[in-house]
Amino acid sequence: MRDFWRLAVSGWRSAVRPRRGRTMTLSTHVLDTASGRPAAGVVVRVEAFTGDGWRPVATGTTDDNGRVADLLASETLERGEYRLTFEVGAYLGDDAFYPEIAVVFRVDSPEEHHHIPLLLSPFGYSTYRGS
Repeated sequence: MRDFWRLAVSGWRSAVRPRRGRTMTLSTHVLDTASGRPAAGVVVRVEAFTGDGWRPVATGTTDDNGRVADLLASETLERGEYRLTFEVGAYLGDDAFYPEIAVVFRVDSPEEHHHIPLLLSPFGYSTYRGS
């Protein structure tokens, strides 16, 4: 279990440090709480809410440490509502209770870094605003 938490917090400073000249940075970290390991290979989609619905913004895949350090590598975002969709079905298997997890969040300060971790298990999940 100690390794699980070490992985959860290791490298967070370098992964989430805002870079000068960027409007907004966005990262995520997916941890499998049932196995105590990072969830590698999870596809994560970013969408922005507009008056006409959700507009695709970016897509990334978690690395071996369960991280996507910069989901907005070529995008500049503004204040508004965004959605991260985690495609966890392939990771959890064909009988996944939650094949997809959508997390909607509001950005009021686009100049800040936003980190949205996901703690995942076969029959539940949790998320929060990280740092």
